[in-house]
Amino acid sequence: MYLPRHFEEVRPEALQALMQAHPMGLLVTAGAQGAPVADALPFLYEPPSADAPQGRLLAHVARANPLWQAAQGREVLVVFQGPQGYVSPGWYPSKAEHGKVVPTWNYAMVQARGTLRAIDDAAAARDVVERLTARHEAPMPAPWAVADAPADYLAAMLRAIVAIEIPLSALTGKFKLSQNRSEAERQGVVSGLGGLGPEAAPLAAWTAAGGPPDAG
Repeated sequence: MYLPRHFEEVRPEALQALMQAHPMGLLVTAGAQGAPVADALPFLYEPPSADAPQGRLLAHVARANPLWQAAQGREVLVVFQGPQGYVSPGWYPSKAEHGKVVPTWNYAMVQARGTLRAIDDAAAARDVVERLTARHEAPMPAPWAVADAPADYLAAMLRAIVAIEIPLSALTGKFKLSQNRSEAERQGVVSGLGGLGPEAAPLAAWTAAGGPPDAG
């Protein structure tokens, strides 16, 4: 990944915040003859521990998906994409001064690397499903729980999936949020994004804060 120094994000709390706020990751592995294969999966991020100093990613895949066998024990890449959007040159005050401005795109992303381990065990699969479910059902008015499903149906569903874990060896962040512009031009971008409505609000907030607003 091309990574100019002014867009490099190294704060662990900011990288973790992006992965937790945008848990749908693109898992890239080497397929047949080395051709890249990409699978989109919702991941659960676990903070650093003694055996995973950079943290750990957990997910599950369909048993019919060859990924869990083909990538077993191999280094993989998971890409997490945060807020992103077009930046108009019309938002820069310098457009009115000299006109030497061009369009660009603001975005935030984290690349996570590690060695994939498939866990072909029903208890492990259930643990991952329960934890992912608890995380994403939490804001629901009446949260659904795995135990709400009939036991025989649940057992059949769990047999159809395989848990995977990726102890991380490296986390690389690229937050391209107008850090290379003047304060006045950054504020112009924030204001311009704010005028686009709710869909652009997250990118406006990240651009204003230089990253996740609540990452410190």
